[in-house]
Amino acid sequence: MNVFVRWIAGTLIAAFVTFALFVMMKVLIAGDFVPEEKGEKASFEINPKVEDIKIAVRETVITKVRKVVTPPPPPQIERQQASQPTVAIASLEGAIPDFEAPVLDKTSFKIAVSDRDAQPLVRIPGAMPPRAEKSGHCKVRFDVSPEGAPFNVTTPFCTQSLFKRATVRSVQRWKYNPKIVDGRAVSRSGVESTVRFNLMDERGKLIPE
Repeated sequence: MNVFVRWIAGTLIAAFVTFALFVMMKVLIAGDFVPEEKGEKASFEINPKVEDIKIAVRETVITKVRKVVTPPPPPQIERQQASQPTVAIASLEGAIPDFEAPVLDKTSFKIAVSDRDAQPLVRIPGAMPPRAEKSGHCKVRFDVSPEGAPFNVTTPFCTQSLFKRATVRSVQRWKYNPKIVDGRAVSRSGVESTVRFNLMDERGKLIPE
């Protein structure tokens, strides 16, 4: 019931507003149209005359130039001339004496080589194992062949077992001057050395063993 009453009331209000707008529009258009009077014609020049601009000329008055006296040149200083030397710079005294080259007998001539121990030439450092978490070292013992190559490589002691394999591979690539006895290269046994593995952190500092 309330909805029906609201619908009727809304319809009546809408009809009244529509009728009022219609009446107002009719009143507005009921009068005759009266045109407005034309105003005076506006005129202007396209190319107006430009007045000449007077250029101000600056007058410069030159004062009387003073006469400047040029100063005299500086005195000449006498330079001492070096005299030529009278003594010879160098002289050759004496001569290389003549000598006879010694005659060498090929049958009896021998080159004697002094005895020496095996000497290291090339030492390749060991490769750091990827599982290593700190530095370490290994004591290594090996023999050197007459050709200067290490063999029979053993590791009596290592701070960590993971360094043993890298130590053996490193020493096998070393190169030595072989041991010389009576002018002949011989094998050398019982050579001992130490192979160290230095591990650095991300800051470049050594991680101790």
